[in-house]
Amino acid sequence: MNVASSTIVPTEAVSSEGVVAAGVYVDGRRVASIAIDEASSWRGRPGHVVWIGLHEPSLAVLTSVQRQFHLHDLAIEDADHAHQRPKIEQYGDGLFIVARTAQLVGGSIAFGETHLFVGEGYLVSVRHGASTSYAPVRERCESCPRALARGEDYILYAILDFIVDNYSPVLETIQEEVETMEALVLANGMGRAQIERLYLLRRDLLRLRNAVGPLVEVCRRLEHDNLAMVRASMQPLFRDVTDHVKTIQEQIDSLREVLAFAFEASLLVGQAQETAVSKKLASWLAIIAVPTAIAGIYGMNFKHMPELHWEYGYYMVVGIIATTCSVLFWRFRRAGWL
Repeated sequence: MNVASSTIVPTEAVSSEGVVAAGVYVDGRRVASIAIDEASSWRGRPGHVVWIGLHEPSLAVLTSVQRQFHLHDLAIEDADHAHQRPKIEQYGDGLFIVARTAQLVGGSIAFGETHLFVGEGYLVSVRHGASTSYAPVRERCESCPRALARGEDYILYAILDFIVDNYSPVLETIQEEVETMEALVLANGMGRAQIERLYLLRRDLLRLRNAVGPLVEVCRRLEHDNLAMVRASMQPLFRDVTDHVKTIQEQIDSLREVLAFAFEASLLVGQAQETAVSKKLASWLAIIAVPTAIAGIYGMNFKHMPELHWEYGYYMVVGIIATTCSVLFWRFRRAGWL
């Protein structure tokens, strides 16, 4: 099953303390909505899975969650302060996973974080910064109880797959802009504003690659490390997420290469334009130099100079100037300089 991103994001209800949703599931069906302080009692019941979603929660809420699921202090500290590198860590019988999220905001990529606590009978997601609501993930999982009945490791897969899928709209928008830039380079070259935009796109893509890259290792460990929280039947699904992340990496690398080529092409186009202008200027200077030189010679104030008192001297000089300039113009035009 592929939990794809949606272009229409439902409005989520977030409490003042950052709680988005907290529910208990049995055999893939939601049986109750609970308060955070009730989580441990529900989690201890056989076949029950507690799924809690938080958005920028207060420290008090995180501390309450920690008490309910006996989470490690270091993991809670990371979840409270965000700005973590994507990673996967095991604390006792639970996993702590960090993934980076991305959205386009005002033409630039804005990054957020999702922290996931996974253990037997529970999953807690904590979102920070720019991130799409995980309400679509919960709705899709609830619409397919048979899949959701697999447990907390399936919920983990669904969220990670949703995060990776949401990179695609960002890359598609950037790709459209890159294609426009390519056409602009070939048609008219690029101005300072376009070159600055090209640089910003390359920088954002590099940041996105740094955010996406570590997810390969996260998914690889979920697939191959035989973790107690991940059943063997779920490993192929995490392999699918790994393949998707690698595809995203390849797309990012391709776009960065295209932007590099566009920048180089803009330089070449600029140099070609400058060369063409230089050739035209040199051609006209050569043509203008002929009458200038002749006029300069006959403008000297020497008393005895040939042709000064010749009846047809003026017409001869004008004819020589016109003929020489015409020949030069024809040669330069034929050579493609004019």
